[in-house]
Amino acid sequence: MRPGRKALIEQVLPELSIPLDMPPGTLQPASLFSGPVAETWLEIGFGSGEHLVAQARANPDTGFLGCEPFVSGVAALLAHLPIEDRARTRILADDARLLLDALAPASIGRAFLLFPDPWPKRRHAKRRFVQPHTLDQLARVMRPGSRLRFASDHPVCQHWTLRQVLDHPQFEWTARRPGDFLAPPEDWHGTRYETRSAPGSVSPLFLEFARTGMAVSPSGH
Repeated sequence: MRPGRKALIEQVLPELSIPLDMPPGTLQPASLFSGPVAETWLEIGFGSGEHLVAQARANPDTGFLGCEPFVSGVAALLAHLPIEDRARTRILADDARLLLDALAPASIGRAFLLFPDPWPKRRHAKRRFVQPHTLDQLARVMRPGSRLRFASDHPVCQHWTLRQVLDHPQFEWTARRPGDFLAPPEDWHGTRYETRSAPGSVSPLFLEFARTGMAVSPSGH
């Protein structure tokens, strides 16, 4: 790692790290920021942080929580995050499911899962982030009416995610015509993983799901 980025990990990351030393389901995101925010958005697996940084710049009244288990990605985000946006940004350098367990109900106004590892082999399906339990977690922490945005250019990941989310009673696919999922949304900010196509990649799909107002139920639906 570059010396400058190592210094950011050592000096800046502790200031922006999300503490998880509270009872499950009680973390209020607004309490993490040093100033008021209108709402809080969550990015799961932010990679090198291009999307999170761009969204923070475009939405100055919004707080951002970003999860990324790879230290190189966290360092890249810190290197590009303007100092003035640090007050509205908090980071978990670990598995996002730990944060989902900690967050209070209906505390997230929007969530992003963009170009995740597809784990394409059948025997690796359980490693994919989108699973019934994870969707239960997301449904609990997202406000009714909030949106989950997913993007992928891998056919296995596309089909798996669409099937899993459509089977979940707390999410509704918002697409009404092909243009709603074949073209990037108007507020789209690209990532390096979007342009780094792996073998077997196809045209990206941009899927948007609304969190419905139904009560959260256990998995097994």
